[in-house]
Amino acid sequence: MMIVMKEEATPEEIEAVVKRVEDVGARTHVSQGELVTVIGAIGDRERVANLGLEGFPGVDHLTPITKPYKLSSLQFKKGERSVIDVGGRKIGGEHFMTIAGPCTVESRDQMLTSARLVNEAGAQLLRGGAYKPRTSPYSFHGLGQAGLKLLAEAKEETGMPIVTECMDVRDLEAVAEVADVIQLGARNMQNYTLLTEVGRAGIPVLLKRGLSSTLEELLMAAEYILKEGNEDVMLCERGIRTFETAYRFTLDLMAVPVLRELTHLPIVIDPSHAAGKRGLVLPLSLAAAAVGADGIIVETHPEPEAAICDGPQQIYAHEFGDYLRQVEAAAQLAGKVVAGATAV
Repeated sequence: MMIVMKEEATPEEIEAVVKRVEDVGARTHVSQGELVTVIGAIGDRERVANLGLEGFPGVDHLTPITKPYKLSSLQFKKGERSVIDVGGRKIGGEHFMTIAGPCTVESRDQMLTSARLVNEAGAQLLRGGAYKPRTSPYSFHGLGQAGLKLLAEAKEETGMPIVTECMDVRDLEAVAEVADVIQLGARNMQNYTLLTEVGRAGIPVLLKRGLSSTLEELLMAAEYILKEGNEDVMLCERGIRTFETAYRFTLDLMAVPVLRELTHLPIVIDPSHAAGKRGLVLPLSLAAAAVGADGIIVETHPEPEAAICDGPQQIYAHEFGDYLRQVEAAAQLAGKVVAGATAV
């Protein structure tokens, strides 16, 4: 249930509505806009439906939210799209963002070189994995705490906000000290304990779609984060598993326009993991920008041939600037505003 308050509603009237909702055992989510306040009532459907708030002082009208995902629903924002600010860089609405960097933090030289190059090229956020989920238990799983220290050093030198993955609640405190955006990978999309704890951390989240997950399951996963009071969630399409074997995953570009009909949350595309091949990253990125994505998260490396993992999909760092100009041009043609880019 969405309770829309009158423009002139007083703080006391808003508090009275919140108390009424919570008295029946439901949860409230208060969103204060420039003109009106919207209160989301989340809980048992029958109890919420019988709150008796019609005519309550300060209440303008009530709107049922029919989707099982409430806070991520476009209905909850009355059709408005969320804009997330990460260190002065914006994503969502009309704003397009590029997140770039190596797949994993390998060494000080590799990380700092990558950070300098993507920063000079004009990327907004810096990515790098300190913890890496791998199919094989014998593969490189990241530098861990040492990797986080190198990310912190790269941030200090370049000023770029950091995006890095958290795989375990036991590492959340350490990751939160460095990350400006916490990435939750495809394999953890339905790790509900981790989703809840990351929601409580209050740091923006990049939530990747699971390999075999529906869009509704993705939005329900986002709901776990949102219900803890963290409104800054970005959704990421990174390819799903289908019968096709010519490439690693099938990048579901149709997810972008469909999600735009369902949710107010920003939508990011990961062309690197979907493709698995460097030559496919640019065309997939251009397509993602053209179809209305709010951002791209892409992998780049000074020497992909020497990369510890996922070298074949990482763009050469010295070619990243040319790649970025093309993607930004496509985003601008699609009506997006790109920070620092020249108008086309």
